[in-house]
Amino acid sequence: MAAYILRRLLLVIPTLFGIMVINFVVVQFAPGGPVEQMIAEIRGQRGPGAPLERVTGSGQETAAPAPTVAAADSGESRYRGARGLDPEIIAEIERMFGFDRPPHERFARMMVSYLTFDFGESFFQNRTVIGLLLDKMPVSISLGLWTTLLVYLISIPLGIRKAVRDGSRFDLWTSAVVLVGYAIPGFLFAILLVVLFAGGSFLQIFPLRGLTSPGWDQLSLGAKIADYFWHLCLPITALVIGGFAGLTMLTKNSFLDEINKQYVITARAKGASENRVLYGHVFRNAMLLIIAGFPSAFIGILFTGALLVEIIFSLDGLGLLGFEAAIRRDYPVMFGTLYLFTLLGLIMQIVGDLMYTVVDPRIDFEARR
Repeated sequence: MAAYILRRLLLVIPTLFGIMVINFVVVQFAPGGPVEQMIAEIRGQRGPGAPLERVTGSGQETAAPAPTVAAADSGESRYRGARGLDPEIIAEIERMFGFDRPPHERFARMMVSYLTFDFGESFFQNRTVIGLLLDKMPVSISLGLWTTLLVYLISIPLGIRKAVRDGSRFDLWTSAVVLVGYAIPGFLFAILLVVLFAGGSFLQIFPLRGLTSPGWDQLSLGAKIADYFWHLCLPITALVIGGFAGLTMLTKNSFLDEINKQYVITARAKGASENRVLYGHVFRNAMLLIIAGFPSAFIGILFTGALLVEIIFSLDGLGLLGFEAAIRRDYPVMFGTLYLFTLLGLIMQIVGDLMYTVVDPRIDFEARR
């Protein structure tokens, strides 16, 4: 098993490197980079003859010579909207963002820094990427952890029940509920919950902003826990409703497939009770795929599944951070989060493989040819 884990860990390196290379190349061709963003801000905030003052990545304001049209008219700039700005100002902006170096050198320096988890500073927020990630992590972990746990706690018993009572009235009406969960995405449920219970048009029972209330630090332990779940109730409900359908049907189909196999028929013929057959024989084989997928499901909800829900409920998490970084072309945040999320995703795939051996010790990856 140790040799298999080592091989998988070694495969993480080229996989992660390839993903970073592909995304870096794609970003180089995307219009509206950070230099263009800065140029747009300068042209929008400064007049043609006003001096330039901008906050650099280190947080210090630097003054540059005033842009002169004559200086810029002598040559065309490769940046859209740069006409009318002094070329020295454009060069200073490029140095500020590190774009005075060729792309391959920038990529090499970035990857060397990432080996030590040094993701640099945000272009526009004057903070380190690690600091931003640590600030947003509690929101995303809260949403991802509780949503994943509730989805599994609801879907697995419901799927087993549907499989055991396949074709019954219970199976039919629960299938209707599952179809609704399939058809309506989680963010639409979130909007409905806001309208009904968060002061939209009817009741105002739950809060609509943040993870905790003002003055949370002064509350008692019990009050802190109650306030925390009070804020999470609606967003987690929206995510669970939008995510339980697929796992429920996967559980049901896995159990139906195992129930109809020969070893189950043999166990019943030997006089084994229904509970013994279901939970002693069928459960281990049917739950193999479902339980092993838990790490990947958690990572999916943690980093990608809650973006629109975070926006609707004003929760400042990792999904919103990545979205805003992509819109603003904040490359350190974009590539830092991509590197970290990809690395965690690859590691969670290995953890998922290990979960197979936990659920069924008969599985031996080293025995494969």
